[in-house]
Amino acid sequence: MEATEKLNARDFSSDQEVKWCPGCGDYSILKQMQSVLPEMGIPRENIVFISGIGCSSRFPYYMNTYGMHSIHGRAPAVATGLKLSNPDLSVWVITGDGDGMSIGGNHLIHVLRRNVDLNILLFNNQIYGLTKGQYSPTSEVGKKTKSSPIGSLDHPFNPAALALGSDATFVARSIDRDPKHMRSILAAAEAHKGSSFVEVYQNCNVFNDGTFLNFTDKKLKDAYILHLEEGQPLIYDEGKKGIRLNGLKPEIVNLEDGASANDLWIHDSKDPTKAYILSRFFDANFPRPFGILYQEDRPCYEDGVVDQIERAQAVQGEGDLDALLEGSRSWEVEA
Repeated sequence: MEATEKLNARDFSSDQEVKWCPGCGDYSILKQMQSVLPEMGIPRENIVFISGIGCSSRFPYYMNTYGMHSIHGRAPAVATGLKLSNPDLSVWVITGDGDGMSIGGNHLIHVLRRNVDLNILLFNNQIYGLTKGQYSPTSEVGKKTKSSPIGSLDHPFNPAALALGSDATFVARSIDRDPKHMRSILAAAEAHKGSSFVEVYQNCNVFNDGTFLNFTDKKLKDAYILHLEEGQPLIYDEGKKGIRLNGLKPEIVNLEDGASANDLWIHDSKDPTKAYILSRFFDANFPRPFGILYQEDRPCYEDGVVDQIERAQAVQGEGDLDALLEGSRSWEVEA
């Protein structure tokens, strides 16, 4: 269903005062969401934002749509129930690296494997911001925080790799400091039929400021960011470097030293093996990929549920709840 009136970003902004810390990266994500939704042409009454607990989870308050600030880590479960009851809705799950990958990790992986038609935005700032700066499931080894004063010993989650391992049908990454890129990824996520998982690097300027500096600093980012474009070779650092595959092993080549662009890896977001290799570009040796790592077409869970109910009703009839409660399969417990 398309919107009958032309909307703009202000139409999607609620009357609630935004209460994130000044300078928080969440402001940018909110702005891009409010800016891109009018272009999708979906009526506001058909859009719902479901969140869990955390700084990111205040998001539904600031959207002039339907929404729910739900339970810690359980936003995917609440959103699944909503989508099953009304498959025509555009449902967005807003979560963070703590809410989504710690207490909510189990719900996250199962909504992805089921391929419920939801859009999941994971704000990753590699810290617990709402509870004042403890290390999170994505914090790096050695991270010194209030809960790890000597340094965290935990190996961090790699959200993109985790999503791919859960058989997600759409996996992408963006960053708060690149508004144009983020809007394109949000639009692509909504257009995808199935579970869309979008990791957004988001700076927490109070408790983890500068953790993504390599990807935002004007002097550094060209050497550390790999923009993924469908059907295009993997080139970065202002065209100076590229990546080729030696079998299944990625190699960085210097195009200025005579390496041929014809030998470079061509991005194909429908190749699951290459998508997983890209998700492992997670150290200083390789640039970090931004864009759509993977996408595939697969039947959606809610479509299967609706079909199953219709087939059961065709055989058994629609049923009668009162008759079920009062029928031969019920019993009365006497004192």
